[in-house]
Amino acid sequence: MSTRQPTQLPLQELHGTLERVVFQNEENGYTIARLRTTGREPEVTVVGNLMGVNVGERLAMEGFWVNHPQYGRQFEVHSFKVEYPATLEGIRKYLGSGLIRGIGPVTAARIVDHFGKETLEVIDSEPGRLMEIPGIGEKKVNLIASAWQEQRLVKEIMVFLQSNGVSTGLAVRIYRQYGDESIRIVRNDPYRLARDVYGIGFKTADKIARQIGIPLDHPSRIQAGILYALNRFAEDGHCFAAQDPLLEASAELLEMAVQNCAAQLEVLKAQADVIAEDTAIYLPPFFHAETGVANRLKRILRAENDRLSAFRRLDWEALLAILDRQTAIHLTELQKKAVRMALTEKVSILTGGPGTGKSTITSSIIKLLRMQSGSVLLCAPTGRAAKRLTETTGLEAKTIHRLLEYKPTAQSTFARDRENPLNADLIIVDETSMIDILLMNHLLDAVELGSHLLLVGDIDQLPSVGPGNVLRDLIASQVLPVTRLDTIFRQSENSYIVVNAHRINNGEMPMFPKDAADFFLFAEEDAQKAADWVIELAARRITAKFGFEPMNDIQVLSPMHRGSTGVSELNERLQAELNPPAPGKAEIRHGHRVFRAGDRVMQTVNNYDLQVFNGDLGFIKNIDLEDQTISIQYDSRTVIYDYTQLDEVAHAFAISIHKSQGSEFPAVIIPLLNQHYMMLQRNLLYTGITRARKLVVLVGSKRAIAIAVHNNHIASRNTRLAERLKVG
Repeated sequence: MSTRQPTQLPLQELHGTLERVVFQNEENGYTIARLRTTGREPEVTVVGNLMGVNVGERLAMEGFWVNHPQYGRQFEVHSFKVEYPATLEGIRKYLGSGLIRGIGPVTAARIVDHFGKETLEVIDSEPGRLMEIPGIGEKKVNLIASAWQEQRLVKEIMVFLQSNGVSTGLAVRIYRQYGDESIRIVRNDPYRLARDVYGIGFKTADKIARQIGIPLDHPSRIQAGILYALNRFAEDGHCFAAQDPLLEASAELLEMAVQNCAAQLEVLKAQADVIAEDTAIYLPPFFHAETGVANRLKRILRAENDRLSAFRRLDWEALLAILDRQTAIHLTELQKKAVRMALTEKVSILTGGPGTGKSTITSSIIKLLRMQSGSVLLCAPTGRAAKRLTETTGLEAKTIHRLLEYKPTAQSTFARDRENPLNADLIIVDETSMIDILLMNHLLDAVELGSHLLLVGDIDQLPSVGPGNVLRDLIASQVLPVTRLDTIFRQSENSYIVVNAHRINNGEMPMFPKDAADFFLFAEEDAQKAADWVIELAARRITAKFGFEPMNDIQVLSPMHRGSTGVSELNERLQAELNPPAPGKAEIRHGHRVFRAGDRVMQTVNNYDLQVFNGDLGFIKNIDLEDQTISIQYDSRTVIYDYTQLDEVAHAFAISIHKSQGSEFPAVIIPLLNQHYMMLQRNLLYTGITRARKLVVLVGSKRAIAIAVHNNHIASRNTRLAERLKVG
């Protein structure tokens, strides 16, 4: 590994023990650290790529002494080797640095006090002797021995990869993916990393490949580049890419001619790594999911078996009259039609905005069904959406993953499928706009052919984070019966959340009357001042006026990630205001972020092993510095994370509007400024304000709001679901 070389003089040597890390960039390994030496300067500053080093390690470095104009004399590292610490204090710091799971500072001190300078040799070759220390049992010894072996192997991987900018965290992920085969696999097929290891993309894998001598025109490189480009289309919500744009994107990524890519695309087709349907190029999971959804829906619609066939023979006027007498809210003719549709049609769709009666209709359907002794299952894509469905219906609603009984160790992803379908006369799915094509395929696979399926959702919200545009495609196909609700029923006096949501959806500016009790605008054109307002509102002002609790009730939603009013900077500032450091409050640094007990966080990818999913919100309950785990509370369950899994977690004092789908909060604060121009769309603003139950505060400019309201361009997604449903 190397840094800038200021002179052609011979490299100088420096030996010492790493005292503390002042700063480290997890992406490129650039580190500023303090080194304890035996020379005339007891402690010196060293800078450079020190990827993988740990406090307490003894380092043999080569580099140059330089004078920094601001920070003074420091040693610029050109290369280094790690040596085990030789002094008792060095060993104590080394073991207590968090390097080895199961050993924190206190345990490290006890071990070193007992074994002295033999400590590392004992852990390495006779770990069983650790049971000589009171309080360390067999389970703890096994944990320490396993962690010691793992860190040694990870260190070997780091030595192999240290010049390629791979972080320590990624090295651990590589080891856990491939074990003892790690170095062999990385050396023989580095592009596997991009496919197999979360957090490593094509560019990192390509950098490693070039370092070990794989030529730019090697077939495996070109194929990996094409698959990466196709995955990028999927990340943008597309089920497929048209061939010509895919080849152009691949050629740009690989910096080579389109014809080179075209030749390797044919190889990928022949190997079934991609599926071509005329000019549409699919990754296999999305092709099979899209065709699977279309085919399964057709089978359900055509099946003669109907578990609710009795409802077609009932006297509906009498039935609805009974319902009217039993409920305080009387249904409109359109709402009655929606109730009848769900109980007489095998598959139906109910769509509408906030306050239009979707919950009322759902509850009415369940009442009539239970009057006839029918069975129902309720589900939604996220835990929060499922919880809200439970509250509105009084029946248990589950996440779709829980309903389908995901089994991490099972050969099949879900225990519920067409061989073991869900047992219910009617399945009601809420927040369907959030469901991507893969999840919808799994859900339909588990629907028995005789069951009824009601899909409820708001077509005007943002589409799913994952590929596909399922709800919109199902409606566009005109194959399924649809009830569209557009009349507002739920509206309190001086309440403008629902009114303004519908105004925005109709292309009209929201109103900010003086008598509004739940919808406000803090006008501010300057981005930095707007950010200051967001912090002030979230931390103090809303609590003082309305009594909302900042950590639980108030959610900041931003259109973008970057900038002073973006998710990243707002999270840093809100963490400092709402959950500052304090004595006894555990925290750890992971890359450039500090995770602290009490932080609000969000899961950012699906983790089927832990059964937490993209968009799940929780709080850090505990940080175990010794076992190197973090406990995060998600509603009623606690999930234990290993430190290496923290790439999957982000702070959630502020989140993007996209990530807020399916969630609902008592109060939301939304900054909207001209600098957000690229993201200002009607469905984005509409989705943001409909996340609020009781209070919306917009911070920014009326011009930015107007841009969003009048921009009804909905980015199209490459899907063929509607076409597939129409055929036959």
